[in-house]
Amino acid sequence: MHRSDPWLIVGLGNPGPEYAATRHNVGAMVVDLIAERTSSRMGRHKRAHAQAAEGRFGLPGAQAHIVLATPMSYMNESGGPVKALMSFYGVTPDRMVVVHDELDIPFSTLRVKFGGGDNGHNGLRSIRKAIGSGDFFRIRVGIGRPPGRQDPAEYVLRPFAAAERKDLPELLDRGADATECVVVEGLEQAQNRFNATPA
Repeated sequence: MHRSDPWLIVGLGNPGPEYAATRHNVGAMVVDLIAERTSSRMGRHKRAHAQAAEGRFGLPGAQAHIVLATPMSYMNESGGPVKALMSFYGVTPDRMVVVHDELDIPFSTLRVKFGGGDNGHNGLRSIRKAIGSGDFFRIRVGIGRPPGRQDPAEYVLRPFAAAERKDLPELLDRGADATECVVVEGLEQAQNRFNATPA
C-alpha cells in the first residue's frame, strides 16, 4: 500500500458534555490528545456523523498521513460513522486503529492487539457489524472492573475516581504514544513497548 494512504484513528466514546469525563470516553480522550499533539483541529466531518481532523505522525520525510476521528453517535452506534469515514478516505480495516476502554484490563495499563472479537464492548460490536470485519488494530485502555457488585454498564458511565484522575494524564499519554507506535513502527514494536505492565 502506498505510503500516502491514510490511517484512520478512531477514539470511542459517547457524545455530549455529560459523558466527556467518564471511563467509557477514554478512547475519545486519547484521540483528542493526539489532535492536540499534532496541532490537528477537530471539526464536524462533512460526510460522516463524527468529529474529524487530518494530521501527520512521524519524522519529516517519513511521515504517515492520519485521520483522527471521534464518532458523534452513541457508543452502540459507532459503526455507521466509522464505515462512512472509511469509505470517504478509502481506508481498509488493516489501516485503522480503534482506541477504546477495556474493563478486563487493570486501570493504568494498555494492551495493543490486531483483530479479535468485541469482548462485550458495544462500540467494537457496532464497528465489526458495520464494516463486516474485526481485522483492525485496537488500543485497549484499561479502566478495570467495577468494585463490589456495581453494574459494569453503570460503572463505565461514571467519571474516574479521584485517585484515578491523578494518574489519568499519564495513561492518556501512553495511549497516544502506543497509537503512534502502531502507525509508525508496527504492531510488534508497539506490543513490546506497551503491553508490559508498567512498573
